[in-house]
This record gives sequence, structure tokens and C-alpha cells, in this order.
Amino acid sequence: MAKTKKTSSAGIDPEYLKKQKESLVRRHRQVIYLNDSEMAAIRQYCDKFRVGTKTVLFREAIMEKVLSELDDNHPTLF
Repeated sequence: MAKTKKTSSAGIDPEYLKKQKESLVRRHRQVIYLNDSEMAAIRQYCDKFRVGTKTVLFREAIMEKVLSELDDNHPTLF
């Protein structure tokens, strides 16, 4: 039977982990309204790609669009 060497890492500061977790809490609620054709398209997409949670789909799509627009339109000096 071979012995396994146990290595102990320095560990992460619990206070740091607490701050990280608190910074990820979503506190700001937004509501959107979709018309029938938009909702049908969302349902079709979710069925086709087996999306279980529409919230994740909306959040990722919105943030991808926002961040790409901000990146494309960053301020310039000249």
C-alpha cells in the first residue's frame, strides 16, 4: 500500500471569500415585457438548445451586448 503525501495549502482568507460572495449577490431587479412573437422565439430557442433557465439566457445576452458596446465605444484621446 503506497502512502500518499498530504499537502496543505496556505488557504484563502475567509474575509476575502465573504467579500467576493457579497459582491456577486444580485440586488437590483429588472422586469422586461415581450410581445407574443418575441416570447415564441425565446421558447423555440430554449427548446432547441435545452435552456432550462431563461434568466441566465437573458442576463448573458444582455451583458454580452452591453459589454461589447462599451468596448466598441470606449473614449479616445483624439
